[in-house]
Amino acid sequence: MSIVIHDQTFTLNTKNTTYMMQADDLGYLLHLYYGPRADLPPYYLLVKKDRGFSGNPYDAQNERGYSLDVLPQEFPFDGSGDYRTSSLSLRTQEGVYGCDLRFQKAEVIKGKTPLRGLPAMSDQNVESLEITLEDSFLHVDVILAYSVYEDVDIITRSVRVINHGETITIENIKSANLDFVSGDFDRISFCGRHTMERQPDREHVSHGLYTIGSKRGTSSHQYNPALILCDQDATETTGSAYSMNFVYSGNFEAVIEEDQFGQKRMAMGLSKDYFSYPVEKGETFYAPEVMMSYSAQGLSHLSHNLHLGMKKYLIRDPQPGLKPILINSWEAAYFDFNGETIYQLAKAAKECDIDMIVMDDGWFGHREDDNSSLGDWYVNENKLGESLSSLSSRIHDLGLKFGIWFEPECVNEDSDLYRAHPDYAIKVPNRKFVRARNQLVLDFSRPEVVDAIFDQVCDILDHAAIDYVKWDFNRSISDVYSSVTNQGRVTYDYVLGLYRFLDRLLERYPNLLIEGCSGGGGRFDAGMLHYTPQIWLSDNTDAIDRLAIQYGSSFIYPISSFGSHVSAVPNHQTGRITPMSTRALVAMSGTFGYELDITTCSEEEKQTIREQVSAFRKYQPLIHNGCYYRLSNPLHDEVGAYAFVSEDQKEALICAVRIITHSATYAHFIKIEGLEDNARYQDDQGQIYDANVLKTYGLPLIIDAGEYQAYTIHLTKVEGEKENGKN
Repeated sequence: MSIVIHDQTFTLNTKNTTYMMQADDLGYLLHLYYGPRADLPPYYLLVKKDRGFSGNPYDAQNERGYSLDVLPQEFPFDGSGDYRTSSLSLRTQEGVYGCDLRFQKAEVIKGKTPLRGLPAMSDQNVESLEITLEDSFLHVDVILAYSVYEDVDIITRSVRVINHGETITIENIKSANLDFVSGDFDRISFCGRHTMERQPDREHVSHGLYTIGSKRGTSSHQYNPALILCDQDATETTGSAYSMNFVYSGNFEAVIEEDQFGQKRMAMGLSKDYFSYPVEKGETFYAPEVMMSYSAQGLSHLSHNLHLGMKKYLIRDPQPGLKPILINSWEAAYFDFNGETIYQLAKAAKECDIDMIVMDDGWFGHREDDNSSLGDWYVNENKLGESLSSLSSRIHDLGLKFGIWFEPECVNEDSDLYRAHPDYAIKVPNRKFVRARNQLVLDFSRPEVVDAIFDQVCDILDHAAIDYVKWDFNRSISDVYSSVTNQGRVTYDYVLGLYRFLDRLLERYPNLLIEGCSGGGGRFDAGMLHYTPQIWLSDNTDAIDRLAIQYGSSFIYPISSFGSHVSAVPNHQTGRITPMSTRALVAMSGTFGYELDITTCSEEEKQTIREQVSAFRKYQPLIHNGCYYRLSNPLHDEVGAYAFVSEDQKEALICAVRIITHSATYAHFIKIEGLEDNARYQDDQGQIYDANVLKTYGLPLIIDAGEYQAYTIHLTKVEGEKENGKN
């Protein structure tokens, strides 16, 4: 069994890890252990000693050595005498902060309790532990839910607050907390900006509080809702590493704290900004899920746990298997197109063996630039010169799939919707508001607003054959105010409204493939991946910058979820010129597609595209299903290198791009991870390699003249025994 209960000690076992906690004699839930598989609960780690200015619960009487200010806890709460980061802060109607949560009961269930309105990992092939903590004075129950995914070494945590008494207000809630009584750690977070998202930032943990988060209404370009705590000397293949990943797409906060005694606390949950959530008598509040994983074999193994866990248990994919290779009209035409423009682009795509064309922004309302018509989701037939149904039919007759762009969550002031319903926008009345991209955000905390946009979108999808939707969101939320919703609920209920929209859309169109986007990677998180199995990784399509963006993203998210395209040069974001082969190789680390005007390509260039499409189709199962290994750090190294290795270790694809060019550099040696020890591998030219040598000395990449060269080496395992140094 994955969950064992013995004398109020609770043990959760995955394939390679063990998690332990204990409800002690006073009813407090204390954390014992999280790490490699273990059998005996280490009660001896709970050191109880009188420490100055660390208070004692009243029930401890004269035991001054018992203090929640220093003991490791599962769910620390305000009002306990613990001055460290809290996971729960409640306020009563009288304005009193704090609670007193004591263990009431524990229950093991098959599957898991659904988180109402929230995305979560699957309830299939999983066992869950639910621990109920009670505040008998406030008549509040807090249920801590742990679900164990044995095969991928993942444990999820979530929280439900059930109010049986007078109205309370949740001012702060964190879904997961990990306390460490010892350890010398680094923390890794993923920061960035628009067009340069998820850059890994690694620093040693020292005294004080390290916090990342978002109050932008989305998980944001600036900080991703993921955090890693690892041994200071941990590498890709050695050392202990712990991760937390929030299955949520709005405001969040993640914290690492080192206390006065060198103990560490890691916590993740909802941001306190714009959040003050009233819970009435009889109501239940659901806090989003956090995925936790542990690896004793370094950062690569931790990433493999998360990649496989998301693909197997989180991401709902309406089109499993080989993904369509697409061309998007944005960088080919921007707003300057009609139906015939899109059709001619589709014809050229067909000649290049591409599977799908996507018509991006500009097909609806009176949209000729980004200043109008968001909220008016009706087809501009005058601009297209035909109906959407006609255009869709013509493209399908070519044998291609057809997709379109939407931005359902936003509205322009210059729109029929805003003129009719200005209160639908999130803005403070009678005050000058903040514009971004000359648009406002619709108040999705209100069901009637969600319904109005949902009906418009469905009217489009009902009258044209659409295979794919690019769902965009191009600004952060500010001026937080709703004309209907309680103000402390707006940002949280907004995200619930978004999820409700997506749930209904996928229920109505079960075969529809949705690609998420928020100015690229502004909402690249596990919550959105539950609905959109691929997300546009970044608005920056420059191949060299993408190496860094893909590198950071790969620590947490599976490669199959990376929306990644080949674009024109000079690149539209950086002006950099890179070879077509390099742009294609980098874009293959993802869903693969094109973002350029192929109608102007020569026959030679189209043949190159056909060869790239063929190569991606050949390697796509390995790229999307294999284990991903980071072989260099493109933020610091001269080469960006990585590998895809099949689960059975019989096949590998090694990819590298030279980032920096120097004179008199003749070769780069890349150490290859993931291959089977003592095995031999052969490349497509017949060269045989010893895996042990490739791991120890590396594979030489011969340097020729020219910038940004790309290298690809495909290896297959040579079967049979070694004899006298030969096969």
